[in-house]
Amino acid sequence: MLIGVIADDFTGGSDIANTLAKGIAPEGGLITAQYAGVPTQEAAPEIEAGVISLKSRSTPVDEAITQSLAALEWLIAQGCEQIVFKYCSTFDSTPDGNIGPVAEALAKALDCRGVVVCPAFPTAGRTVYQGHLFVFDHLLNESGMQNHPLTPMTDPDLRRVLRAQTDETVGHVPYSVVANGAKYVRETLHSMSERFAVVDAISDEALLTIGEAVEGAALVTGGSGIALGLPRNFIRAEHAKGGDVPFIPAMGAEAILAGSCSGATRGQVDYHAARHPTLAIDVPGVMQGSVTVDDLTAFIMDHQGEAPLVYSSGGPEEVRAVQQEFGREATAAKLDALFADTARALVGRGYRRIVVAGGETSGAVAQAVCETLGVNAMRIGPEIDPGVPILSLGDAPVLVALKSGNFGAQDFFEKALQMMETGA
Repeated sequence: MLIGVIADDFTGGSDIANTLAKGIAPEGGLITAQYAGVPTQEAAPEIEAGVISLKSRSTPVDEAITQSLAALEWLIAQGCEQIVFKYCSTFDSTPDGNIGPVAEALAKALDCRGVVVCPAFPTAGRTVYQGHLFVFDHLLNESGMQNHPLTPMTDPDLRRVLRAQTDETVGHVPYSVVANGAKYVRETLHSMSERFAVVDAISDEALLTIGEAVEGAALVTGGSGIALGLPRNFIRAEHAKGGDVPFIPAMGAEAILAGSCSGATRGQVDYHAARHPTLAIDVPGVMQGSVTVDDLTAFIMDHQGEAPLVYSSGGPEEVRAVQQEFGREATAAKLDALFADTARALVGRGYRRIVVAGGETSGAVAQAVCETLGVNAMRIGPEIDPGVPILSLGDAPVLVALKSGNFGAQDFFEKALQMMETGA
C-alpha cells in the first residue's frame, strides 16, 4: 500500500477513495479499497491506496484522536508512504471540533511541520482563497453551513478555526505562490516553522500543483480534492501501474435511504418523489417506537423495481423542533440505527443495490452491510457524480453508493441505480 487515508466519516471516505481510484489522465489512478473502521486483518496485496473511514467527525475529541491514531498505526503497518487526513470540503468542525486536534496528533506522531491544510474541491464549488473557505460565491458562513444541525460553521477563516482548536501555529500559502508552481509551494512549506499551512486553491490546476509539491510529504490534510495529484506522483515514479478501475455491475433489487437534511438532498428527494414511490419517515414516531424497521422494509419491498426511497430529511425548522423535543444526539443515533437495521434487513433479503444520502447515515449503513456480508473492504468502482463512486462489497457484489448531503445532481438517485446495473 502506497497511500493511506484517514477519513472522518464514510461519505468523505468514499469521496477521496473515488479521487484516488480515478486519478488524472493519462496516468489514471490507484487500486483503492475503503474500510469500515480500522481493519483487523492485513490489506489485500494488490491494494495501492487504502481509505479507513471512521465516524470521528462528531465524536468526543479524545475518541476521535484515539481512533485516528489506531488507523495511522494500521496504515503504516501496510507500508504506506504517505498519509492523508481527509475531512469535509466544508471543514465541518465547530470551534471545539475535531479537525485541529486530530491533525495535530497525526502531525506529532509523524513528526511533521508545514502540513498542508486545504479542503478545496472546486468541482463542487469549494475553494480556498486568502485562507478563507468559499462555497461557490459565498463565504462558508453564508452558504447554509451556518445552519448545519451538528457542525454549524460560522467562521470562514480556516486559520482562525484551527487556532481555536489547537495550540499550534498556523501559516498560510497564498494563491500567488501556488500560481508560480509546485517548486515555490514546496520551498514555502519546507521553510515554515508553523505546524500547519492553509494553502489557497481555486481550481483543479491549483490542486495538482499542490499535489506535486507534497510528493514525499509524510502527512497531508484536506478534502478529497487534495488527493487529485497524489496517484500521479507514484505512477510517474513507477511505484504503481495506473489505468482504469475494474468494475462488475449488479442486477437485483434496489433501495434508497436518505438521512441528510442538506438543501441539495432535499431537492433530490423532491425530484425523485415526483417520479418514484417515496416514504417520509415520521421522526417523532421513530423516537416513540411506533415506526420501525418493518415499516421501512415493507414499503421498499412493496415497491421493488420502482426505485423506492425512504427519507428522514427535513428543513432546518423541522429538524430543530425534533431535536428540541428529543435531543440532538438521541435523534441522530436513533435514525442512524433505523437506517442501518433497514439496510441489514434488505441485504439479508437479497437486495444488491443500495443508495444512501447523508454522512452519518452512510457510516451506519456501510458498517451494517459489511457486518452482514462478513467483509471489511469496499472496492472503489466508477464515479456517479463528482465525489461519489459506486462501492462494491463481496464476491457476488452488493453495490452501495454513499452520498454526502450536499453532493450530487438533481437526478442523482436514478443515475446511481442505473449505473450500478449497467456500469455506465
